[in-house]
Amino acid sequence: MYTTQSIYTKTAFKAIKEYIQTGTSQLIENQIIPKDLLIKAACFVTLKTKKNKLRGCIGTLHPVYKNLYTEIIKNAVASAVRDYRFTPLTLNELKNIKLSVEVLYPPEEIDDLSLLDPKIYGAIISDKNGNKGVLLPDIEGIDSVEEQIKIIKRKAGIIQNSNQGLTFYRFKTEKYY
Repeated sequence: MYTTQSIYTKTAFKAIKEYIQTGTSQLIENQIIPKDLLIKAACFVTLKTKKNKLRGCIGTLHPVYKNLYTEIIKNAVASAVRDYRFTPLTLNELKNIKLSVEVLYPPEEIDDLSLLDPKIYGAIISDKNGNKGVLLPDIEGIDSVEEQIKIIKRKAGIIQNSNQGLTFYRFKTEKYY
């Protein structure tokens, strides 16, 4: 069975468990907020299987809630039961899920792609039609900027080959297990 190692993943795990069992996360939402989670920050919650296969990943690029604690709870539940790529997580599956929480630094717009590095920076790409895609940093198997851009464009539904007219952002994260 997976064991959480940080206050970040403990919060995410408890929120998911409560939601799967009761259909709500009100108990954990109403607990005293740990001091480290009082900051206002965006985050992503990623769920993986024992075999390291993605099982859910949802997050925010900018803070939506009044503190990181609530941000983690909402994104954890969404990652577990609302990621359109997967069926909702079951209580039985939760025993074997590995969690990570990535807290985002504010994204910065860039106009030089040499400022990207997929091992260090996540990236956001948007076009003039409102399509937007994001990829977190340091994802296994993504070793080049070109590969990072190609995946983000595909996720965003951006079909143009050139980068003309696209807006690029980069961001760093702190990852917790």
